[in-house]
Amino acid sequence: MGRVHHIALVVRGLDDALPLWRDVLGLPVEGVLPVASDGVRIAFLSVGESKVELVEPVDPDTGVARFLATRGEGFHHVCFEVPDLARALADLAAEGVELVDAAPRPGGEGPVAFLHPRSTQGLLIELIEAAGGPAWIALGLRPPA
Repeated sequence: MGRVHHIALVVRGLDDALPLWRDVLGLPVEGVLPVASDGVRIAFLSVGESKVELVEPVDPDTGVARFLATRGEGFHHVCFEVPDLARALADLAAEGVELVDAAPRPGGEGPVAFLHPRSTQGLLIELIEAAGGPAWIALGLRPPA
C-alpha cells in the first residue's frame, strides 16, 4: 500500500458541508464533480499530501444513500494509493480478502476498487491506482493535467 490518498465523509449536501471544510478549516477545494455511476456528487479538498472527500448521495437507491439513512453523516471509507490496482486486487484476493470490485473501475480521480468490510475489520477500504498506471490505460482514462 502507498500513501493515504483520501478519507471520505458522507454528507447530506455539499452546499451545506463545504463552508466548514473550505471557509472555517481552510482546506482548498480541488474540485466538485458528479460520479453518475455511483449516484453521488463529490468534492475533494487538499490536506497535506492527502485529501478529504465529501460525498453527497444524489440517487436515493445507492449504497451511499442507504449509509446516510442508517448511519447519518460521517466517516465512510479510507482510500490507499497503489501502483498497480489489478495486481493489488489479485494479491489481496489470494490472501482471502473479499473484494467488492474484482477489477478496477473508473472513479472520480482514476481507477478504483473497494474491499468488502467483512474482510477488513468492518472498515470500507478503497484502492486507487497512481496516475498513469496500467488500469488507466486499460480503462482508457487520462491522468489529470
